[in-house]
Order: sequence, then structure tokens, then C-alpha cells
Amino acid sequence: MQVWHTAGEWMDRRRAIGADSIGLVPTMGALHRGHAALVERCRRENEVAVASIFVNPAQFNDPRDLSRYPRTLEKDLALLEDLAVDDVFVPNAAELYPRGYAFRVEAARETKVMEAVHRPGFLEGVMTVVLKLLNLIRPGRAYFGEKDFQQLKTVREMAEDFFVPTEIVACPTVRGSSGLAESSRNALLSNAARQKAAVLFRALTTAPSPQEARTMIEQQGFAVDYVEEHWGRRFAAAFLDGVRLIDNVPLS
Repeated sequence: MQVWHTAGEWMDRRRAIGADSIGLVPTMGALHRGHAALVERCRRENEVAVASIFVNPAQFNDPRDLSRYPRTLEKDLALLEDLAVDDVFVPNAAELYPRGYAFRVEAARETKVMEAVHRPGFLEGVMTVVLKLLNLIRPGRAYFGEKDFQQLKTVREMAEDFFVPTEIVACPTVRGSSGLAESSRNALLSNAARQKAAVLFRALTTAPSPQEARTMIEQQGFAVDYVEEHWGRRFAAAFLDGVRLIDNVPLS
């Protein structure tokens, strides 16, 4: 496995790869079983498997959230090597934003629901960095988890609108035995909070309505941002012990 830290180094490597099929798993590190599932599928479906690790400051509207985000680079690289990844791109902010945040992809007004409302600038930050990564890595396929479904949907539509020749591949959410969705932010939860966090999934799957799901979640001590239904799915975002968790399930 080779690790690249600059765009110039990676572009030399990309030219050497040539026309082989390339798959990309973009991540912000703090890797878990959900990421591993993305990487394993990428490895199966492509000649060259690439992962990126970059905690993107442009998608954080709260500086405290950015500073708290788990960073476990050494552990992440060991996991990726175990999963037989060929290349890992680990840039710093100056590499991906050489002029600062001077140019960005803006979200259309009709996308202003859920995460876009509660995290101003989030979707713009995601689209901007993903477009940069797709242009740099030039993968045939890029893999995203359905846990971040709004992000997945927005990235897919952006790639289509900008005629990016990369297939955006959706992968199912990986869950623990309690139903809790795998997330890098779970590492910030105490053991007791992690057990309580499973109520998010139970409420989404058992409550007859979004309002009743919200009540179930609030009764467990969460501060709820939203419980909403869009695109044939039910979504929730809520804080538990100061940690923001999101989840979604398809409607039956």
C-alpha cells in the first residue's frame, strides 16, 4: 500500500495507473466496520482500490465539532492495509484548498432540508471536496454509505449535473446488534450512551409517524434536530451527550 500526501505525487501515480479500473472510498478517517464494508466492495469491483482520508473543514459549521472529530490516522492506515487497499490519499487542507475556500459548489434552494438547514454550508462543503477528489483520483466508481443518505443523493446528482464520469455506488448501512448505525462519532460516546443511542434506529423503524418517533427519541434524553420523511425514507438527527448522531431507514 502506498500513501500519498500531495496532489502532485498522486497525479504522477495516477498517470502510472493508466486505464485500469479504479475505485475510490472517500473518508474522513476514524474508520469503522461501515468503512470496511465500502472498502471491501471497492476491492472486489476494481483493479485498483483507493481510499482518501481528509477531515474536510469546509463541511463543519461548528469549529468545536471540527476540533472534536476523531483522528486516528495510524490505526486507519493499518486497517486499510489489512483490507488490501492499493493507494491512500491523505492530503492536508492546503493541498485541497490552495486558495483557501475561494471556490465552492453551491446547493440548489430545493435541497435545503434536514442537514442543509441544520448545518449551514455542510452540503456545499461536501460537494466541493468530493468534486475535487473525483477530479484528482478519476475513479470509475466511488463508494458512499446510505447512512449519510442526503449526502449520497446530493453527491450523485452533482456528479450527474457536472458530467463527472464516475459511478456513485450506494452501499447499505452497517449496524451493530442493537441496530445502532456504525459512525465515526460513536467513538465519542460513553458505553452507556452508546447503548441508549440505539433508540434512534428503534424509533425510526417502529413509530407510526415522524412526530411519534421524535417523541420516543426525546423521551430518552436526546435533543432532536429533526425527524422527517423524504425520498421514501425516514430520517433523524439528534444530540446525545453532546454528540450529534444521524440515521435513516427506508419506509416500508
